[in-house]
Amino acid sequence: MTPGVGERVSVVAGVRLTGSERTDPFADDLVDVHLAGDRIADIAPAGALPHRGAVLHGDGAWLIPGLWDHHVHVVQWALAAQRVPLGGATSPMHAAALMRDAPVLPDGRRIGSGFRDAFWADAPTLDVLDAATGDVPTYLINADVHSVWLNSAALRREGLLPVGTGVLREEPAFEISRRLNDVVPAASDPLVARMARDAAARGIVGLVDLDMAWNEEAWARRLNAGLDTLRVEFGIYPEHLDRAIAEGLRSGDVARGTASELARVGPLKVITDGSLGTRTAACSHPYPGDAQDRGLLTVDPSSLQELLGRATAAGLAVAVHAIGDVANSHALDAFAATGAWGTIEHAQLVAHADIPRFARLGVGASVQPEHALDDRDLTDSIWAGQTAQPYPLRALADSGANLLFGSDAPVAALDPWAGMAAAVHRTRDGREPWQAREAVDGATALAATTHGGSQDAAIIEPGAMADLVLCEHDPLTASETLLRGQRVAATLVGSRITHRDS
Repeated sequence: MTPGVGERVSVVAGVRLTGSERTDPFADDLVDVHLAGDRIADIAPAGALPHRGAVLHGDGAWLIPGLWDHHVHVVQWALAAQRVPLGGATSPMHAAALMRDAPVLPDGRRIGSGFRDAFWADAPTLDVLDAATGDVPTYLINADVHSVWLNSAALRREGLLPVGTGVLREEPAFEISRRLNDVVPAASDPLVARMARDAAARGIVGLVDLDMAWNEEAWARRLNAGLDTLRVEFGIYPEHLDRAIAEGLRSGDVARGTASELARVGPLKVITDGSLGTRTAACSHPYPGDAQDRGLLTVDPSSLQELLGRATAAGLAVAVHAIGDVANSHALDAFAATGAWGTIEHAQLVAHADIPRFARLGVGASVQPEHALDDRDLTDSIWAGQTAQPYPLRALADSGANLLFGSDAPVAALDPWAGMAAAVHRTRDGREPWQAREAVDGATALAATTHGGSQDAAIIEPGAMADLVLCEHDPLTASETLLRGQRVAATLVGSRITHRDS
């Protein structure tokens, strides 16, 4: 019988191999991949060795290493299923009208997410939102999560005076998001489990969870309740650093309180500047219309070095959010001064002189290729006066930096194929490729979507972990359309099926 979800596979039969840095001699010939426990035991020509145990028939599909998303806000992405999508809102009045007609959640609130006010001709105001939404507390979360727009009822509910525009930015906005995401496990865990199944259906075997919470207990609870779809590395935020150090957490350790090894301690996450869409990314040149507006640093350089030094001494990797070129320079300086290891998250605008520093310092570039296409028009307008390189994928790769791809879900959908398509083809929706010189090849994009990244790609070989994906098209040669529509026939985590296409 054909093995189903939850069953272990002994042979993946009749598949073609692809991927970067292959060492096998099989080219496009059909092979059988034999598994033992959670590892690859052997690779042989199709039918050359006897099939023992459960056989997953590939029928000529392509077998690739399991895919990772290196930047996800898990609960916030899972809760998006309950929130009104606002990505199509063309003005404040349009967004407010969408929220007027939105359902009221059991907690008495209306919540929408995904608006992009940087594209609106008019600015959001409290009067516009109040007129549409009345006395029901209503919350609109920006697509970049760096600002939220609240009506007067929501401001009062959160203990704030209903004054100004109702728009909160940076830390006040993050605090609102933390409160909205702090739902009871009975409500959130089923949505997380659904999110995990959806991710597995796209070939995801693991992700880095950067929710703004104490994440270890949440993942232990989910695993103990039976969630076994993904591997997870969970982040720690500065407000929890003292606790993490006192309790001896080190990056790579298995989450305490569970027998499963699927969840492990990840990095300290530090947010050092704002975002492009909210015009708060820290840049060397001013934003249009205000010669004094260069964004803002939310962590000053000395404090950043202190945080990185403490984390490094305690055995924690770091993930430093830096979008503007000034923030990226300071982040690299902090890595150099402390000997910290880890990643810079986003790296959306990088000074040309700083690009080779990633490789020299061993700092990974954890980037989200779909953001380049989401932001191409903003970049060409409000960053037109910047002299640094926006979204420098090819430049970073050519310098030897380790690229690690992700989505930043819910900022973009948790879809590794969309990220690869954006990185390789630099376009979608039929538009001309944007800054095509920064495109990378398919092998680099696939490698960057595996656990080790472009410089330490997962390889299908004997002894490797049996985290595998069967897919319809070779991702190294597929067109942009085929990549975005890639059909995943099966996903395996440690030889166990987490997704089967019906």
